[in-house]
Amino acid sequence: MRSDMSESARERLVDHVEAGPGGAMTDDVGVITGQLTVATTPLGDGKAQIEIQYAQADEWYTLTGSPAPVPPSGLKALHRDVLERVRRGDGAEAPR
Repeated sequence: MRSDMSESARERLVDHVEAGPGGAMTDDVGVITGQLTVATTPLGDGKAQIEIQYAQADEWYTLTGSPAPVPPSGLKALHRDVLERVRRGDGAEAPR
């Protein structure tokens, strides 16, 4: 089990994105906007944790709807989907 955890940590995907109008919805602080960083981390149970932060900030927030199911197309496809949702804004949430 330990090797699964370390492998999951290596698969963490992180990218920067400009949130569209209406930003991204978080469980912790509501909507955040502007230059953001998104991280998608597999949990090993067919789901992934999606966290978001203001660019250059220390605090991470849970994107509403996370953890999200990893689609058959994989973690990278989920991460791309989340980035596109945040780019569109409208209180973006994780896919369900």
